[in-house]
Amino acid sequence: MRTIFAAITIAAAVVSAPVLAQQKQNQSAYRYRWTDAQGLPHYSDSLSADAMKYGYDIVNDRGLTVGHVDRQLNPQERAAAQKIAAQNAAAKQAADDQARSDSQMLAAYSSEAAYQGSLKQNLDTIDQQINTTKINLHSQEKALTDLLARAGEAERAKQPVPKSLNDSIAKQRNVVAGQRDVLLKQETTRDAAETKMAEQMAHYRQVKAAAEKDRGE
Repeated sequence: MRTIFAAITIAAAVVSAPVLAQQKQNQSAYRYRWTDAQGLPHYSDSLSADAMKYGYDIVNDRGLTVGHVDRQLNPQERAAAQKIAAQNAAAKQAADDQARSDSQMLAAYSSEAAYQGSLKQNLDTIDQQINTTKINLHSQEKALTDLLARAGEAERAKQPVPKSLNDSIAKQRNVVAGQRDVLLKQETTRDAAETKMAEQMAHYRQVKAAAEKDRGE
C-alpha cells in the first residue's frame, strides 16, 4: 500500500513540475519599463515609485510593449486635464445638438422655399411692428406740431404761453422721442433678423447638400 502511495506521489510531482514551471514563467512573462528624468531606461518585475512618477510600459518576455500607463499628474496638470476634458465634452454635446437640430430642420422643411417661407414670417412680424410704430409716431408728431402751433400763435399775439401748454409740449416731446427710439430699435432688430436669416438659409443649403451627397443624389 505504501508502495502504491509513493508511486502516486512521484507521478503527481512529475506532472506538477512542468505546470509550476509554466505558472512561474507566466508570472514573470510581463515586466515594467520606464525612463527616468535623465532619459535612462529601467526594468523591473514590480512597479516602483519612479515608474509611477514617470509613466511606464508593460513589456512581455520578448521585450515587446503590450501596454502603456502615463505618468501621474500633479494637481495643476490634473485640473488642466479635467478642464480640457470638460471643454471637449461640451464641444461634443454642442455638435450632437446641432446634428439633431439639422436633422429636425430637414425633416420639417423638405425644400428651400418652405424653409425660407418660415423664416420670412419673423421678418413679416417685425415689419408689422415697424409699420404700427411709424403710424403712432406720425400721430404723436402731429400732436406735437399742433401744440407748437398754439404756442406760436400766443407768441405772435404778444401773449405769454400758458404753463399748461408748455408742460404739454414738453410731455409730447418726450412721447415723440420715445416713439422714435422704439422705431430705431425695431429697425435695428429687423436688420439683425435679416442678416441671421441669410446665415440660416446658407446653413440650410449646406446641410441639405451634405444630406443629398450622403444619399448619393
